[in-house]
Amino acid sequence: MSSDPAIEVRGLFKSYQIFERPVHRLWQMILRGRKNFFREHRVLVDISFSVAAGETVGIIGRNGSGKSTLLQIVCGTLEATAGACSVNGRVAALLELGAGFNPEFTGQENIYMSGQILGLTNEEVDARYASIVAFADIGDYVDQPVKTYSSGMFMRLAFAVIAHVDADVLIVDEALAVGDAYFVQKCMRFLQRFRDAGGTLLFVSHDSTTVTGLCDRAIWLHEGRIRIDGSPKDVMQAYLADLYRHEQGDDEVSMHIAQQSSAMLHDGMDEDFIDVRRDLVISSNLRNDLEVMRYDPSGESFGKGGAFIAGARLLDVQGAPLAWSVGGETVSFVVNLRTHQTIENLIVGFIVKNKQGLPLFGDNTYLSYLEHGVSCSEGQNWIARFDFRMPILPAGEYAISVAVSDGSQRDHVVHQWQHDALIITSHSSQISTGLIGIPMRRIELTRVGDV
Repeated sequence: MSSDPAIEVRGLFKSYQIFERPVHRLWQMILRGRKNFFREHRVLVDISFSVAAGETVGIIGRNGSGKSTLLQIVCGTLEATAGACSVNGRVAALLELGAGFNPEFTGQENIYMSGQILGLTNEEVDARYASIVAFADIGDYVDQPVKTYSSGMFMRLAFAVIAHVDADVLIVDEALAVGDAYFVQKCMRFLQRFRDAGGTLLFVSHDSTTVTGLCDRAIWLHEGRIRIDGSPKDVMQAYLADLYRHEQGDDEVSMHIAQQSSAMLHDGMDEDFIDVRRDLVISSNLRNDLEVMRYDPSGESFGKGGAFIAGARLLDVQGAPLAWSVGGETVSFVVNLRTHQTIENLIVGFIVKNKQGLPLFGDNTYLSYLEHGVSCSEGQNWIARFDFRMPILPAGEYAISVAVSDGSQRDHVVHQWQHDALIITSHSSQISTGLIGIPMRRIELTRVGDV
């Protein structure tokens, strides 16, 4: 088996000449570069990375950062201004919606045309046609011109084709954003099978759950340059913080928040942390044993600084702090915070993620106080409490991130977002199906009569 990378990009540059007036283009041709009548717009600047065979890499970044341009160059549909790009193996790509389709042709005609463009013979398309049509699931529309298709139907047919070309390298550009939930889940199952079978996947997505759940690595493009190339969890956390800073202004309070941490943690947070059930839990081989670490204020944090998270902890039903918990028991997650300015509509929330950064569950206070928002004045102390039954967590480490905001669910200002505020280690002795297990109140079989 070849040790060469599936995708190799070295020193990639892509720029465009932008002319202010059409006549300037003519003058440029006449003078043959002795004088420039254009301004250069750089889309990609010195991009270098490699993707190993069988690796899944997500490309993230704001609109205009160069993501789609990069994928087009990798696919060979766009030429770079400078640099080199090589791809080993058969490539299948789903770029902008409808790329490679003729809108005047029927779905059937486009299946054959696209299949041949992607390297299949007519006989190979014949053998896979029924499976492609079944995957797309667009019914009689396969016999209609694709110009009559909705964007979702367009995507269904295009994805169905690339899923049947036996590609070594699959490149997808945000295509799943227009699909319905049923088809998106079908596509995700295909991508998982493709990855598990050793296929190489490079795709653009703004969905943090998809990136952290599917990718081995993530690359963040910012203004045409690689900002971070690393683990999906680290890259998505940095990208999320940057998005909020971009929308809400520069974060100038991170150092201030860190300096306050040790001074403010004494507000009821340093009481005895030893759970009386510790010995029982450790000795049990039947329970889903969860070790709860102390709140860590030194983790990565961002926000405007109008409120400060002083601490977070898990409590049992009697209100005692938990150092150990058991999957299935009722717990309370409590967040202590202090306001540094007036907040019109206070929102406190949390989210639990696994070691890869994939969100598992969480909630916030917004809907509970939707009709009567909570306003705060400067210098007040608040406690947010969430009561729930702890799910069963497979063995591994989990992190709880906490946030304090002002506004609504869709439009809000983040005053502090504390990543990995609380760490839970599951010493699981049970096997649960999926990412988490739900404690069952009852499981039974009942005979209702013979057939």
